[in-house]
Amino acid sequence: MPLYPDPLRFGSVVGLLALLPFLWMGCEPAASPTPEGGAEGYLEEPDENLPETNRYAIETSYGTLVIALSDETPAHRDNFNRLVEEAFYDSTTFHRVIDGFVIQGGDPTSRDDPDNVGQGGPGYTLPAEFTPTLFHRRGALAAAREGDNVNPERRSSGSQFYIVQGRTFDADALDTLEAEVQARLSDSTFVFADSARAVYQDEGGTPQLDQQYTVFGQLVEGFDVLDRIAAADTPRSTDQPAPGPFIDRPIEPIPMVIRPLP
Repeated sequence: MPLYPDPLRFGSVVGLLALLPFLWMGCEPAASPTPEGGAEGYLEEPDENLPETNRYAIETSYGTLVIALSDETPAHRDNFNRLVEEAFYDSTTFHRVIDGFVIQGGDPTSRDDPDNVGQGGPGYTLPAEFTPTLFHRRGALAAAREGDNVNPERRSSGSQFYIVQGRTFDADALDTLEAEVQARLSDSTFVFADSARAVYQDEGGTPQLDQQYTVFGQLVEGFDVLDRIAAADTPRSTDQPAPGPFIDRPIEPIPMVIRPLP
């Protein structure tokens, strides 16, 4: 079963959302408690020997994406630093792209076993790190995860991430999404902050995912690259038949190399 944010719950706002499957991380629906295959696979320990940078370049054939990690999400920050230091992401691909939604990567099977893409990870999950100041604006860097039905703590994938392209929303659409997020969280006090509303109306994003998937950084350079990757041909965008796991996989692979920046 995929690891995902769940836009299908918010299809009433606009027809496009009803077409958007979840962010994947792959495993059968209830067969395994985590996408990487075991509830015991948690990573909690801090690492004292990580690079002292929060800025990374994701180099692709479409150009370079520059991301900045947030200090408000230290578990996700340190985990990403560690994986980059190990060259974990090198030659993996953006295996799922949906124009107007997100581009997703970080699955080692996209490099090692592409027929099973969407089902890989480092063998552990991370605790959710939700904070109101980090939301799903255009360019947000966030962690994919397994669905709430098997992951009620909303723990993140150990490696799969997505970058939000999104779209803009007017005030009425945001009101509708706000009510639906309240229901999703079982929290009637949830609201989009005024500052977030302004961003969603002016710049865009995926507000339907807020406080459900950990945002741990932001794209700071390469928004044109984001748009080009999101527009890459996939079976879905070109009306070609494909099995569910591959419907949003780029027809031509988009490999990445991630390196730290000063």
